[in-house]
Formats: sequence, C-alpha cells, structure tokens
Amino acid sequence: AEELGSWGAEELGSNSQFGYPLIFAGGQTATSNPEPYADFFDFIALGDGEELLPEIGLVIEEGKAAGLTREELLLDLAQVPGVYVPRFYDMAEDGSVHPNRPDVPTRILRRVATPIPAYSIGLVPYIETVHDRLKIEVRRGCTRGCRFCQPGMLTRPARDVEPENVVEAIEQGMRATGYNEFSLLSLSCSDYLSLPAVGMEIKNRLKDENISLSLPSQRVDRFDENIANILGGLRQSGLTFAPEAGTQRMRDVVNKGLTNEELLKGVKTACEQGWDKVKLYFMIGLPGETDIDVLGIAETVSWLRQECRISGRKPLNFNITISNFTPKPHTPFQWHSVSTSEFVRKQELLREAFRKTKGVKVNYTDVRISAMEDFVGRGDRRLASVLSRAWELGAGMDSWWESLDRAFAAWEQAIAESDLTWKYRLVDKGEWNVMAGTDTGDRQNRAYDAPLPWDHIDTGIEKNWLIADLQRALEAATVPDCSFEGCSHCGICGTDFGHNIVIDALPIPKFAGHYQPNTEKVQRLRVWFGKLGDMRLVSHLDLVRLFDRAVRRASLPITFSGGYHPGPRIMIANALSLGASSTGEIVEFELTQPMEVEEFKEKLESQLPSEIPVYRVEAVDLTTPAATRLLERGEYTVTIAAVENTAAEQWQDWVEQILAREVIGLEKRTKSGKKQQVNLREWLFELELVEVKEESLPQAAVLRYVGSCRNDGTLLRPEQLVYMLEQLTQQEFQLLNIHRYQLILGEE
Repeated sequence: AEELGSWGAEELGSNSQFGYPLIFAGGQTATSNPEPYADFFDFIALGDGEELLPEIGLVIEEGKAAGLTREELLLDLAQVPGVYVPRFYDMAEDGSVHPNRPDVPTRILRRVATPIPAYSIGLVPYIETVHDRLKIEVRRGCTRGCRFCQPGMLTRPARDVEPENVVEAIEQGMRATGYNEFSLLSLSCSDYLSLPAVGMEIKNRLKDENISLSLPSQRVDRFDENIANILGGLRQSGLTFAPEAGTQRMRDVVNKGLTNEELLKGVKTACEQGWDKVKLYFMIGLPGETDIDVLGIAETVSWLRQECRISGRKPLNFNITISNFTPKPHTPFQWHSVSTSEFVRKQELLREAFRKTKGVKVNYTDVRISAMEDFVGRGDRRLASVLSRAWELGAGMDSWWESLDRAFAAWEQAIAESDLTWKYRLVDKGEWNVMAGTDTGDRQNRAYDAPLPWDHIDTGIEKNWLIADLQRALEAATVPDCSFEGCSHCGICGTDFGHNIVIDALPIPKFAGHYQPNTEKVQRLRVWFGKLGDMRLVSHLDLVRLFDRAVRRASLPITFSGGYHPGPRIMIANALSLGASSTGEIVEFELTQPMEVEEFKEKLESQLPSEIPVYRVEAVDLTTPAATRLLERGEYTVTIAAVENTAAEQWQDWVEQILAREVIGLEKRTKSGKKQQVNLREWLFELELVEVKEESLPQAAVLRYVGSCRNDGTLLRPEQLVYMLEQLTQQEFQLLNIHRYQLILGEE
C-alpha cells in the first residue's frame, strides 16, 4: 500500500514536476467502462488483482529505484497486461478510444486469476460491519449466460476452488477470527458442485461451536435438501432466490435457464425444510417486456404462496425486491436503452397488483438511481465534467434514501451545465428499443457496428458473439451453461484467459446433526476490565461481540444459553455510554469446564486489544447472583464546562447546594410511553469537586460522584448530573468527558 499510494515529487526523480501521488482504480465498474472516470486516474487495473497488483508494485518499486519521471513510470505501467493508462489514449468524435502513441497496446487485456481462499483470513473489525462474517470464495466466474448480467460476462471463465482448500481455509479462518458465521461466495454459488459436501464437512467439524453458514442469492433450481441441511439449524440464515422475471417467456429472453416447475420445487423445498420467509429478486424494464410480463411477477408470487401451503403452519411469506433493469457494457443488452418513465408506470402496475396480497413485502428501487446508473454506466469521457460538477454540488452516497433528493438535484444541475441535457432526456424517454422489430438483416440500422466507449477493453468475449446472443434473445432462444454443457463459442477460452475449471462433486458426508448448545454451568468467572483510548468509541453491542470472538479465538469452554437463538453466557454488568472511558467494568463468563483463574486470564488477555485491559479475575460460586443483579452503585469523574467563566469557589458552592437539596425532580418516559416523575437527588450518594481547569476555554470543572447504577432503571447518568446543575443554576453546561472508575456491587 505504501508503494502504491504514496509518491511524492522527490520520489519520482529529479526531472519530475509533480508533487502528488499516483491515483488508480480497479474493480467491476472500472473494468466494464472506465471512460467516465478516466480523467481522474493515472491508471486503472482491469480484472482480477491477485497477480496484477504485485506486478504493479514491482514496476513502481523499480521505477523509484531508477529515478523515472512520472511519464516514464506510467509508460512502464502501460506495458503490464491489465493496466490501462488513460493519458496515452484519446477519444475520437464518435466516442471510441484509441492510443495516442505507438508503444502502448491498442486494446487492454482484462486479467484473470484463480481465487485463493487463505487470503480471506484477515483483520477482524471491532465494530459491526456489512457482511460481518468470514467470507470464502469458492468459485469465480459464471457461465450461465444471463444476458443482463455484467459480472457473468466479465468474470469468465469459471474457476472452481479445490474443496480441500476451502474446508481448510474455513476451519482455520473461523478459529483465527472468532467469527460465528461464514459465507461461501460465488456469482452462482449453487454451481459449485461440491457446495453440499464442503458445507456439510465444515458443519460437522464445527458442530459444537454454534457456527452458521450463509449463502448469497443462489440458483433456486439447484436448491435441495442437501443445501437446506447445511443452511439450517438453530440459527437459520435467510434464503434468497432471483427468478428475475415473472413469466417463462421473459426468463427465456434473458437466458435465465429457469422453469416454473424448478422455481416451485426450490421454494417448496425451502418451505418444507422450515423456512417461513423467502426473499425474491425481480427486474422490470427488461428488453421485450410487456405489461403481462410485469404483472406476471405478482401472479408468480401469489401462485408460489398458494402452492407452498403446509397444513398446520402459517403461509410462506415473501420479501420482494423489484429492481429497474439498466443495460450494462459487455453484455448482449448493451445496445438496449431503458425508459425511466416506463419504470414509473410499471412500478405503479405492480403496486396495484400487490395491494391486496397478504404476506408479501415489496421494495422498489428508486427510478432516479437507475437513471444515473444508465446515464453514467454507458457514458464516455464527456461525462468527467458532469461527475466533477455533481460532486461539487453535493452528490454522494446517492443510493442512501436520506441523500437521494440532494444528490439527484446535483446531478440534474450538473447535466444541464454540461450541455448534455439532450442525452439525459434519452434516458427518460428511451433512446431506442432493441426489441422493437425483428429485422436481423440490417445490422447497421441497429447501430451494432457503431463504436462503443469501452471497445478498447478486451474482456475476452467477442463483440460478434454478443450481437448473435442478442439476436437469440429476440427469438427467446436460450444458450446452455458451457461449464456443464457444450461450448457457446463466446471467445473466452484460450491462452489469455484460460478455460473453465469445474471440479466434480465430492461425496456428501453423513449429516452429524444440528448444533445442540452445551448449557451446563460448571464455573463462573468474574472479570474486572477497562475500556480506554479508541475503545471508548466501541458500542456496548460491539463490545459483546468483541468478547464473543475473543472467547472463540482463545478456545475457552464457554456455556451457551438455550432456546432458539443460543448465545454465549457472557454477561457484562452494565452498559457504558458510548464515548466514556472506564477502569472499573465487570463481565462474567460461565464455563462448561473448570479452568485455573490465571490460565483463563492469560488466554482472554491474549485475544483482547490493549485498550481493553484485564485487571483481575476471580471465581464466583454458581449459586451467587450474577453481577448484573448485585450491581448497586457506580463511581464516575466527569468534566463539565460552564458557558460563562466561573470562579472555583462558585463550583464548590454549587456542589454543596446540590448535596443540600432533598429533591431534584426529572420527568421521564417509561418504555410504554407513560410519564414518570423521579427524584434524581435520591440516586446521588456522593459528590465532590476535584479540580477547576481555569485555563480551559470555556472554563471546566472535574467532578467525582457516586450514584445509583442498578439495571432496573435506577441509574444516575452523567447527563443527569449536568441536568441537576442546570436546574440549580439556571445556566447551560456542556459535558466534555466521562470516566467510570468502578462499579460497586451489593451484598452477595
């Protein structure tokens, strides 16, 4: 990262006049069509990075040693297959891109690499993140040939990972990270033929550790009892299928390769195996779609719900996501154009159709997001000024609902200022419909031969094959998956990109049964710990997860609760406010096997960050009430700032006045919403002035107090001490810092 991201002028050589780092991009969007972003990057990495990034690093390292100028270094990088340097290419009037010097390739090759599961074992965050689990890639690439799917075209050929490597990576990764969930990743995970065998083997090996498996959206036609067994259990994960279209004709048009019978069989299997809710993905606005096809989505969902009824159980519920189709580069539908006004109309059709359907929740993608996807996704270098201006006007986090209005207004203004309003209007009305008519003789009229802004990116798929596949879509003709049937002659297979690697299915191990939590309590250990430094910013729930993962990594024999969602018996005495530090927290662990106190302390400490210090550990009798029930008081120091300058004597006078009061009331609301009057003074046991920081602006004082800290709601929070001061003085104060010194337990 240091080699790639930091390149000052002095590092580039004495001839350099540039004092900023090299900026580069990679990933799916950059590989498909980098032109709208070309002006912002020095180079772009195309395709898989496992082998490409080390090569880039080597070129940069050698360039630094040789004292190359920026131009010379970028020229060297342009010779690396998979590296696109936009400054060495110009856009013609027709939007096509060509080299502006003879010593760079005319077309830039997309790189292909085989996934390495061991690379998935990395850093574990202290806070909850999206996809907060161990993620292992089992298959890269997809040859299903769905005509709308850009990843399916840009990741060919398909490459399976050896099952033994997957199992080893998962077993090591779960114990090294402490996660309680792992996910097997692939564009079409069910096409990894050893999925049931790998999943079952891991489930059996980690049977006693409360581990669950999740899978991304998978092929409903491959979902069976074997996959259900590896997904099921006490913590059953969600289940997602993507039929994409509501009628058989439309599924054939997009080459989904899914029949109504297969769809019903997969959903019915899920219902029979215990799932009561299934998530389904559909799209609207696909080429050749009619209103009958749109309404077919609602009809299909109602049909599935009716057919999957099981006596004695409540009906199957569905969570439906309706996305707006946007054509993507390097797909057969790249010549099609969407119409956002049609999106709006079709969404209303579905809203009306689903209005009376019970047990179905429907989510719709905002049409404005789809408009921007289409406008930018298939644009050329003229869009650079639009992107820059939209950002200046406040675009960003555009898909977040609270940012969408602002972002869309910024995009509209940026488009208007760039004189590209005419182009955006085509997105609204639909530039042209590739399915309007069936004349296949005049390719020129179809604009198939017109250059595209991404033609200089060599993905391996021949453009003529994409045109031929589009013609097959016009006839609703399907193409088989070349990983398992005959070659479709797309042009991928060869020396540059390799061939499909499909590993035969392994025998499925005998199912050892679902996890049964060990609820036996043999020992309880009480731990006093601190929460310092940056760990102050870790929430209470994240702290619970942190302890859970530390216990797993340390292989401590933790007891689990019973019930439908068993959890480790880790009991933190009281939740500390976010941002507060502490040297007096208490947590208790219940174990299934006795351990020496020092051994437990050593193992636990080894898996905790330094800013969660463990001060002492002691064994507690199992018959003793837990610390959460014994907790009585908490001792704090708080730093409070006064808006106006105040003498030290005044602070001391305020402290004495508070202590002299018998009643300082506060109106609270209970969880049920009822108003309740409480006397905060009854919850305050000790209060003293520690110091006045007269040099601080505004002036601040440090106070120490001991207050009620019970888990029944009788808790004097630092904010309430500030409230007491404000009620007394009729002034405004600001709480600057909170530190909890200790939690005080009552009689056992």
